[in-house]
Amino acid sequence: MRFPCSLLVFSAACGLLSECTAFTTNARVRTIAQQQQQQRRPTFLPMTIVSPFDDTQSENDTDASVATATYTRTDPTELEEGPLELTWENVDLVLDEMRPYLIQDGGNVAIQEIDGPVVRLELQGACGTCPSSTQTMKMGLERKLMERIPEIQEVVQSMPEGPELVEEQVELVLDGVRPFLQVAGGTIECLSITGEGGLQPMITLKMEGASASLNSVKLEIAQRLQRHFMLSGLRVEWG
Repeated sequence: MRFPCSLLVFSAACGLLSECTAFTTNARVRTIAQQQQQQRRPTFLPMTIVSPFDDTQSENDTDASVATATYTRTDPTELEEGPLELTWENVDLVLDEMRPYLIQDGGNVAIQEIDGPVVRLELQGACGTCPSSTQTMKMGLERKLMERIPEIQEVVQSMPEGPELVEEQVELVLDGVRPFLQVAGGTIECLSITGEGGLQPMITLKMEGASASLNSVKLEIAQRLQRHFMLSGLRVEWG
């Protein structure tokens, strides 16, 4: 018995339609399963640690997709909203907000004294001998403390006792670098010392030779002097 061509075509079309329907149904089931799996996956946001000592961030640069890491005290005591009273405990609480950023650079901070509206702090570890310690104190710690505790009028840095700022001590430090300068035919001498015992002591040096134009050499010498005298605000100028 022969089947008409139209019936054969119809049968083939029905078979193809059944296969397409099954394929579409399976694809739809897989798509729904993938969507459900994606919904169960946690969403991780890129983490950006924003330091209170970084002035390069602007308010307009804040993006909703960026999560800001903050430091949470393990102590149950939390900072109150609004201005705080000038007490040792409140100063320490505000410092706790900034300690993680100092600790990750190998430093820390401690309260040495509260004399009326003046708070004296000691930068410890790597922060104590860092050339940027004055900027850290003024732009970071002082700004945050005065913002949270308006009674504070000034935050000063307490430095460990170092040798007296005299020419003999300056020459002692310079004698340690002179052999390296002499290899390149260079010399260095102390021209003057000003501001001894004041808020802005300054050492003026003069260097000649091939190394005189190298800022890296000047920076190394300045850092050696700052580490030696341990004076807050000590400046090294070049004549």
